Amino acid sequence: MKPSSSEKLERNVIQEGLCIGCGACIGLCPYFQSYRGKTALLFPCNVEAGRCLAHCPKAEVDVEGLSQFHFAKPYDGSPLGAWRSIHVSRAGDRVKKQPFQSGGTVSAMMYFALRTRRIDGAILTGRDGILPEPRLVTRPAAVFRQSLSKYTAAPTLEAMNRAVTAGYEALGVVATPCQAMSLARMRMNPLAKPSFHDPTALVVGLFCTWALDFRQFESFLSQRMPLREIVKIDIPPPPASVLEVYLKEGKIDFPLDEIRPLVPESCGYCPDMTSEFADISVGVLEGRPEMNTLIIRTERGEEMVREARQKEYLVLEEMPAENLAHLEWAAANKKKRGIRRCREAGKLNGAEGTSCLRMREDAAERILGNGKEF
Repeated sequence: MKPSSSEKLERNVIQEGLCIGCGACIGLCPYFQSYRGKTALLFPCNVEAGRCLAHCPKAEVDVEGLSQFHFAKPYDGSPLGAWRSIHVSRAGDRVKKQPFQSGGTVSAMMYFALRTRRIDGAILTGRDGILPEPRLVTRPAAVFRQSLSKYTAAPTLEAMNRAVTAGYEALGVVATPCQAMSLARMRMNPLAKPSFHDPTALVVGLFCTWALDFRQFESFLSQRMPLREIVKIDIPPPPASVLEVYLKEGKIDFPLDEIRPLVPESCGYCPDMTSEFADISVGVLEGRPEMNTLIIRTERGEEMVREARQKEYLVLEEMPAENLAHLEWAAANKKKRGIRRCREAGKLNGAEGTSCLRMREDAAERILGNGKEF
């Protein structure tokens, strides 16, 4: 008997240390569950071709196919992926009095999309203490209550799967790069289901260098402070190299070198820093933490940003050349590290069932610096 999708996912992803806990396999069936940062198969199913495996961002991801489907162009391995335009951005006058982190672009876009009914729900990540918690938000004002950054992996896509089951048809999703990749796979209808309907109306991708293992991070913090005293956690942009923990009284800084051992193994295989398969991607602008970098990638992302700007939910500025150059440098370095790690572990273009990524060899060589420059 051939192994089921759930068995393949457990063997090739979870047991191999590739699972990041994105939530893509949770809420589709009763077999997979997530608890405090860990994903587990409770018992195997008998489905040979299931959505859990087809949507997983760590299982045989064909980035060439994704690029052709979503951008109608080959995947060339360029540092920032496919894009239409890049801007400096911040929340506009319509929302400037609301609480948000950094420039507020992500919160402003989700608030705008709900207010104008471009989406019928927003899939966001809130917090229960320091535990990241996936949430479906349907009231615009509630968007800002989820706006603080979380630096641990979160099963955000679980909330999307459950929202789709509940009948939501036009969702906005705030996603990390691995989650955006999972959504890109889902939007391709990989199982060729005749009844398939893309439930995403807007995918906002976050810049991400790495996430922290929740259980290890919780243990790290609990040995140094009462967890109930934590108000906010932040990692400011360079040149700062610290993780800031804000308490009810005071603040504690931890050098990032102390924090990096808490990064899960799976992050090391990721080549994507800027959520290349989102509609728009957002990160903090280096040197101006009150502003964001905004990458517009798709036509629908471009249309929503244009309307949000026209209605004063968003402000755009020109991207300085030096900021763009440094962003490309940082993204290229992460991409090179991820592809090198995949290749060394035999998880790039390997035998069926053994790879987390597939791409053309010439693209891989360019990323690694062995081929033609971009």
